[in-house]
Amino acid sequence: MIDRLEKEVDMLERHLQVLKMVIENEPIGIVKMSNETGYPHHKVRYSLRVLEEENLIEPSSQGAITTERTAEFVDELDEKLDDIVGKLDEMKIDDAVEVEN
Repeated sequence: MIDRLEKEVDMLERHLQVLKMVIENEPIGIVKMSNETGYPHHKVRYSLRVLEEENLIEPSSQGAITTERTAEFVDELDEKLDDIVGKLDEMKIDDAVEVEN
């Protein structure tokens, strides 16, 4: 159950790392991103596709570039992540609760 969540968080981390690279280095291509992050080309390509579907980046002849939506997404990101962390904190089972066998 938790394994799926961990995998999703890892994938989100990769997507956000790729987005950050596009923001900082646009235009930037798959090969450069792969070399700098250590992620294989197919994983970078998948992250780029996800980011493009979310309208956060778009392809250009020189590589990926940001869109008008990127800044708004980045501005809201920390608050959304804080909300998720809060929900996860609420899910913790208190140490005082004893599990009966």
